[in-house]
Amino acid sequence: MKYNQTENAVVLLQDGTIFHGKAVGDLNYALGEICFNTGMTGYQEVFTDPSYFGQIMVTTNAHIGNYGTNNQDMESSKVQISGLVCKNFALNPSRVDSDLSLSDFISQNKLHTISDVDTRALVRHIRKHGAMNAVIGKLSLGIDFLKEKLSAHPSMNGLELASQVSTKEIYEVAVDNPQYHVGILDLGIKQNIIRELKKRNCRLTVFPFDTKLETLKDYKFDGFFVSNGPGDPSPLKNATEIAKHYLEIDMPYFGICLGHQILAQSLGISTFKMHNGHRGINHPVQNLLTGKDEVTSQNHGFAVDRESAENHRDVDISHVHLNDHTLAGIRHKTKPAFSVQYHPEASPGPNDAMYLFDDFIELMQNA
Repeated sequence: MKYNQTENAVVLLQDGTIFHGKAVGDLNYALGEICFNTGMTGYQEVFTDPSYFGQIMVTTNAHIGNYGTNNQDMESSKVQISGLVCKNFALNPSRVDSDLSLSDFISQNKLHTISDVDTRALVRHIRKHGAMNAVIGKLSLGIDFLKEKLSAHPSMNGLELASQVSTKEIYEVAVDNPQYHVGILDLGIKQNIIRELKKRNCRLTVFPFDTKLETLKDYKFDGFFVSNGPGDPSPLKNATEIAKHYLEIDMPYFGICLGHQILAQSLGISTFKMHNGHRGINHPVQNLLTGKDEVTSQNHGFAVDRESAENHRDVDISHVHLNDHTLAGIRHKTKPAFSVQYHPEASPGPNDAMYLFDDFIELMQNA
């Protein structure tokens, strides 16, 4: 059956606004914070990025699914978003090396999806009123039923989600002729981060988000990395204490997104929930240390407070977002530590910021 012949469905926002569409596949209902991504490609990487856990994703591109899916494009072992909202949905991919059509991928991964939504109007609403919880579901379930489920769903503000996506066990990633040993605190790490560190001859030991500092002290590292991940950074007290420890002992430190916010918190710099976040693959950032601009991949709903960072005597702001001038990167003035609010590993997105992995290697060399 064609998707546009299936059941009527709705997107119900926390403020009571309703958008209508069509159910795709086996849609029942799904809950999460609604957000939007402006990328025109890279939907599979977005759907499988652990940073998106707990969110309903709206794709702003009017047509998705054109090139199907490929197992090589997975950023984790499964779909991480709670639900998907799109305008038009391609059923027949035209990519030579696609493994599945997007519709088959959605069915296999049981991803709750609604199409034929006026996504332009929906995104304009989010931009004006801010990110909020939402539910997508079949209209036959009843609006009252969906409202009841939505009212019981927790706010993203203050919500700890790293525990839902982090590894449960310590594991090793080996390379031939390793030159460095990097410890990784997994708050929801993307696979391309691991690939980029492996390319640079790093042997990796990956730890669950709640690993105790005493356990980490049993290992000898050349550098320590704190990954991206979902949710509010403020509940992650253990990760913040770990970052503080490695700062104290002058361990080279690199943080991406949530790992960036953790570094800031370890320095006493505050974080905040953004109005609607940054999500896409064409966000302009300026490197204040070089004066060069970068086009970056971003996905975050929380950010580090710029004024708080500017007033910190030990911190230099290294990068700023050129659209809204929010803080996009920091470096410690006396410690071998830095972090960025965006995704230098891309996937999806441009490779302008790959040099940051080389900067991390240089810190380990100098140490």
